[in-house]
Amino acid sequence: MTAVGPGVMPAHPRSWRLIAAARPATVIAGLVLVAAVLVAVLAPWLSQQNPYDLAQLDVIDAHLPPGSAMATGTARYWLGTDPQGRDMLSAIFYGLRTSLLVASVSTTVALLFGMVTGLLAAFARSWVDAAIMRLVDLQLSFPAILIALILLGLLGQGVDKVILALIAVQWAYFARTVRASALVERGKDYVQAAAGLGLAPLRIALGHLLPNCLPPLLVIVPVQAAHAITLEATLSFLGVGVPVTEPSLGMLIAGGYDYLLSGEYWISLFPGIALVLVIGAINIVGDGLQDWFHSTGER
Repeated sequence: MTAVGPGVMPAHPRSWRLIAAARPATVIAGLVLVAAVLVAVLAPWLSQQNPYDLAQLDVIDAHLPPGSAMATGTARYWLGTDPQGRDMLSAIFYGLRTSLLVASVSTTVALLFGMVTGLLAAFARSWVDAAIMRLVDLQLSFPAILIALILLGLLGQGVDKVILALIAVQWAYFARTVRASALVERGKDYVQAAAGLGLAPLRIALGHLLPNCLPPLLVIVPVQAAHAITLEATLSFLGVGVPVTEPSLGMLIAGGYDYLLSGEYWISLFPGIALVLVIGAINIVGDGLQDWFHSTGER
């Protein structure tokens, strides 16, 4: 008996091309997302300065508008500088690293924990299932930002603290999705046949149910990743997320907020544009994934 039941449709090579032709926005968004990841990974080599190394900063270069030359005249600040003399383009590159790191790690861990919890709820006895789902319902009844604020109030600032808070607010979405899919698949013939052959429940859950629960999970992963970036930016903007020594896009936006009325728009504007582009690209790619799963499921 194969590990994947009949609920999983084989991937068709033409499906990606069909989606690309029907929705070129998905391809463009995918390229934007790949570029953002590459920029984040290669930030130390692409940036003309480390914006958080005090030895590389000069207060003479503070508050320079976009396109201004450095005090030494060796290069230009194409997106201007902030009150500390940091190159905004370099700061955005480094900020992308933190924002994408927080989103990818928190979403991945929340996905794994949610899958385990959802499968346990689907296979466990009624009181275990009821206890897990009441916990899920309780968490989902509160705004995610409120839970994250409370947790960070207890844990304090730091990238690791933000990741823990985001895991805590995300796992319930994955748990509910996996449980719903697993309950549907559990009643199908291939699962009943596996049980009739005497396979252990753990083997049935991991080898048969889980692969068929992946399509709906993979659809909501981009949504939750974009949600994590938004939450991290909001928390950092409020001053309870990452510290100023570990930049993120939200922290960069917050750093320029007090200077908007004085006309120094670029300090917040360009990090805000980067944030919108990344979140928009992730959501559009998620829509493309959903279309792809639907197209393969109809074949």
